[in-house]
Amino acid sequence: MPQMAPINWLFLFIMFSVIFLLFNVMNYYSILPSSPKLNEKNELKTNSLNWKW
Repeated sequence: MPQMAPINWLFLFIMFSVIFLLFNVMNYYSILPSSPKLNEKNELKTNSLNWKW
């Protein structure tokens, strides 16, 4: 049964690590969250709750 040389295992590890990192980076930056507009930021209403203990 033939065995793989250690350099081949190292190359495979590096290749899969790079693919894994690229996949995660592409998934992270594929969705851009919507930034709140300045008008909406000023119109935020706070609901004050008066607790009666």
